[in-house]
Amino acid sequence: MAKSTQDRALGPNEEAVLSVLKRQHKPLSAYDILDRLHGTKIRAAVQVYRATEKLCESGLVHRLESLNAFVACDCMHAASSAGFMLCTCCGEVREFDAGKTVSVAQTQDKEFKIQMPSVELKGLCKHCQSDNHTHTDSV
Repeated sequence: MAKSTQDRALGPNEEAVLSVLKRQHKPLSAYDILDRLHGTKIRAAVQVYRATEKLCESGLVHRLESLNAFVACDCMHAASSAGFMLCTCCGEVREFDAGKTVSVAQTQDKEFKIQMPSVELKGLCKHCQSDNHTHTDSV
């Protein structure tokens, strides 16, 4: 079970990584995060990966499997029930509580036990649907 942030304080590397992700509002790879931490004590991607792992365990950050990137959590839900809508045009990511989706899937198939749900839906955000963008898959 994931520890809550009340169970332990964040270390300086975790704080720095979380701060970058909260400012960005888009998915970032470990190397993108490292680039934004230039001039700090974090000098290697392995430090970013360790920090994101701890932040993911605490539910403050999510890893987007299909992008191999990280985003700060922006809604209140169980850490294991986050879902994401990814715009294939502009790269916008919107988080939603996928708990009901996971619950329905779990109850419909008694022979399969879901351990690490990952719900990522790709499509077009409202802005890209209404604009005359050239809809290319950027995600």
